[in-house]
Amino acid sequence: MGLVSLESMCRKAYENGYAVGQFNINNLEWTKSILSVAQELNSPVILGVSEGAAKYMAGYGVVTDMVKAMVKSLNITVPVALHLDHGTYEGAYKAIEAGFSSIMFDGSHYPIKENVAKTKELVETCKRLGLSLEAEVGAIGGEEDGVIGMGELADPNQCKMIADLGVTILAAGIGNIHGKYPANWKGLNFDVLQAIHAKTNGVPLVLHGGTGIPDDMVKKAISMGVSKINVNTELQLVFADATRKYIEAGKDLDGKGFDPRKLLAPGVEAMKVAVREKMALFGSVNKA
Repeated sequence: MGLVSLESMCRKAYENGYAVGQFNINNLEWTKSILSVAQELNSPVILGVSEGAAKYMAGYGVVTDMVKAMVKSLNITVPVALHLDHGTYEGAYKAIEAGFSSIMFDGSHYPIKENVAKTKELVETCKRLGLSLEAEVGAIGGEEDGVIGMGELADPNQCKMIADLGVTILAAGIGNIHGKYPANWKGLNFDVLQAIHAKTNGVPLVLHGGTGIPDDMVKKAISMGVSKINVNTELQLVFADATRKYIEAGKDLDGKGFDPRKLLAPGVEAMKVAVREKMALFGSVNKA
């Protein structure tokens, strides 16, 4: 199966009360780990790529070629979307040209009229090409890859304006943040989520900042129209922790323990465990 858009993937999740995980990739190990678990659990999966990660991996074209080749070589048969995460207007077109199957245009920092205009243009472009488009209203808190948001709550009326443009899926700030959640975090604002869901006429919603949100909040958000949940920081944390333990135990000095394939193996296995747990929580297991 080739790369797919979010259209049928997230619509199916929305109509059946589960969510599909977007797991951001940073290199070959990340990509292979996530795809392998998705196939193992028969779960659809979204591979998220920030503009910074694309640059790190030598460009959008390299990312597309790597993912397509890996899907083929690993005989991945579950639906896989390659999705630009928090794309700029310019970055969106670069990812489209490189063969991404799905685009997120983050126009949340623009005045609402400009966000609407740019989103409308990209919706038309993506529909013409058979791609999906995620849009955002209300900046997500925290920092991810240089994108900083203060965690504002989205205006439900502005969410309706963007949803009515024909976007595939909508990300709206409801108190969620990127990165680690602080001890004084107030939690998700379900009143705002309910108002957004009521205004957006059945458009599936996205929950960014999926690392650290309590399981009960995640399940409640899914019950209220969230059909895509983003996870990035958690994989980075478990990878770093497992790698640190390997080195602190001196295993990199044992024989050829310094070989990258051995050095990175504990981190890879830790990521697989985390992805399995998230797919089970989101309810996407056996939903391919």
